[in-house]
Amino acid sequence: MSYKDLEIKPEYRSFEDDIIKDFYIPVLKKTKTYKRAVGYFSSTALIEVTKGIKGLISNNGKIKIIASPELTEKDLKSIEEGYQSREEVINNAVVNCIDSLDITDNFDKKRINLLAHLIKKNILDIKIAFLDTGKGIGMYHEKMGIVEDLYDNTIVFAGSLNETKSALSYNYESIDVFCSWKNEEERVSLKTDAFDRLWNNEIQAVKTIEFPDVAKEKLQKYIFEEPDYEIDEKEGLVKDESEIYEINYEGPKLPDVIKLRDYQKEAIANWQKSDYRGIFDMATGTGKTITGLAAATELFENSNRRLAIVIVCPYQHLVEQWVEDIKLFDMKPIIGYSASKQKKWRENLRTSINSYNYELINHFCFVTTNATFSTKRIHESLAGIKGNLLLVIDEAHNFGARHYAKHLLSNANYRLALSATIERHNDEEGTDILYDYFGKKSIEYTLKDAIDNDMLTPYEYYPIPVYLEEDELEEYKKLTYEISKRISKDKSGKVTFNESAKRFLIERARVIAGARNKLEALKNEMETKKDEDNILVYCGAATVNDQGYIEGEPVESEMRQIDAVTKILGNELGMYVGQFTSKENSAERDALTKRFANNEYLQALIAIRCLDEGVNIPSVQTAFILASSTNPKEYIQRRGRVLRLYDGKTKAVIYDFITLPAPLDELAYLPEEDLTSYKGLIKRETERMKDFASIALNSSVADFMIFDLESIFKLYEVEEESDEQYI
Repeated sequence: MSYKDLEIKPEYRSFEDDIIKDFYIPVLKKTKTYKRAVGYFSSTALIEVTKGIKGLISNNGKIKIIASPELTEKDLKSIEEGYQSREEVINNAVVNCIDSLDITDNFDKKRINLLAHLIKKNILDIKIAFLDTGKGIGMYHEKMGIVEDLYDNTIVFAGSLNETKSALSYNYESIDVFCSWKNEEERVSLKTDAFDRLWNNEIQAVKTIEFPDVAKEKLQKYIFEEPDYEIDEKEGLVKDESEIYEINYEGPKLPDVIKLRDYQKEAIANWQKSDYRGIFDMATGTGKTITGLAAATELFENSNRRLAIVIVCPYQHLVEQWVEDIKLFDMKPIIGYSASKQKKWRENLRTSINSYNYELINHFCFVTTNATFSTKRIHESLAGIKGNLLLVIDEAHNFGARHYAKHLLSNANYRLALSATIERHNDEEGTDILYDYFGKKSIEYTLKDAIDNDMLTPYEYYPIPVYLEEDELEEYKKLTYEISKRISKDKSGKVTFNESAKRFLIERARVIAGARNKLEALKNEMETKKDEDNILVYCGAATVNDQGYIEGEPVESEMRQIDAVTKILGNELGMYVGQFTSKENSAERDALTKRFANNEYLQALIAIRCLDEGVNIPSVQTAFILASSTNPKEYIQRRGRVLRLYDGKTKAVIYDFITLPAPLDELAYLPEEDLTSYKGLIKRETERMKDFASIALNSSVADFMIFDLESIFKLYEVEEESDEQYI
């Protein structure tokens, strides 16, 4: 079959046609030679060439590319003043372009990998072209493609492709197509001849040189796997599964289905009074996202309906959760992170910013992750936004950290922080950064408020004391001593830790998190619940050393706590269990959550960190928290997510494993020196226990244990150590 068997249109336009599906793929299936002038040499141009080439590869076809390098003023001056030859500058520019490729999208990485393989196998050849009049140097920027089938039929296409830079185009792509068998042979012949003469360096005033060998070598570093010729199907281009961004001219609207509660209205009103700067300190599950979007809608209406909105979330799955609600508010967001379905989101963002700055549009919304927001390229783009800009940071406590704080946008005249725990644990400086940037709290809506107002499920709380073994106690004491040598106080009495001390603090925290007796205590508690459903066991990123035992068998050296728990519940108790960690992708997590909620052969989920990352499993009835964090931010978040409302759920039950150096009746007889070493641990565990118990249905359950622990301190009159508040 030849090109003549295809229905080739005279033009293709992106809003009316799928250029990849309707043109590239069917044409390249029948192609033996593919010639392409791509304009500027860039990652965008290189990626474009790989689209639809599966058929060409199967035909043993060849590809020729002509590109022009982007030269800086420094490059041009170097040529003009004779410091370097034209060829040297061009070669260096190409090499520098490859060195600076910013490719974070997973599919883009696979496409560059594919392209590098094509070069290595001599399937693809690249040449560099530039204008050379003798008086100066310029860029050759023609964009066209020429394809020939096995029967010498030729198609020429030319147009904007995907490289348009017009702020008015909004990524509107179009190509004009000419076929040799449709009385268009003269046009086809002229283009083909022009390309061939350009390739052979035969056009006056245009210089064509070979692609630098060093540049080829540098491209080979992008080879990381076998080439994937099915990438078009996987990326969803053929199936039309990729999400297309469209400009929304109207801006946000409050949906009719949403009725704000009084506390949400109060938060927005207080934020408005503070010149649209502030913090929504709201417990998990109380509608921070909806309140934030409603606030943005209010601001849009009160700022002459002109507002750019940038929303930043810690993780990719949180971005997608936000996207659902953003769309509910009639906005069409640019979704920016490495695995985004919007493959051209960087281009869309750049176009939207330019259009907004030139007042061609009055609104756009960009939602991204902390990591992407903090990259130099994106930060500089966002810093160039002019006019009304609202920056919304979800889980804003993260931005008290110095590496994030430096990226907070100074040009954002409107600012909103969302967090259930805005105060950073043992980091007054970081907390001050947040208040200095965002302003004061517009609302503080606590877990107790949420439970009292039926926004969260009430809960029962049961502390389970577990005790460190002798070797664990010795390790704890040794690490505490090492920490004490590495701390200092300034004149105001403020304690500071060097980096070495922080490493020892982490090691000590792992001793507590991985206490061996937690496994036996968990098994004892679970014996009576092995026939129940909707159980969550929350593990830490800890290991169990080779002195731990399960059913008389030594635990593998450095076995992860989550694996040890899985063995106990799944093998020993015969329960249906599944692990829920960062290793599972979103589809696998969704499937696990659904099975868990429907009790489909899944009684218990064994998790690491998922409750810190915004993952909601509202059907949880009973939670066992082995990861006994002393950081309020972490344990407040974990507790709040267990308390999510769910049909038929009248209460939750939380078992909290309290790590102590010895049983209560032995603590009082410990030498004062030992008690001083353990005092920080005991106090931290006591404070968390008091916090959990204070709003529990059975609030008095921990009273005796708390009373005994606090009495021991008074009995010995132990003075506070400088590291007591730290992990």
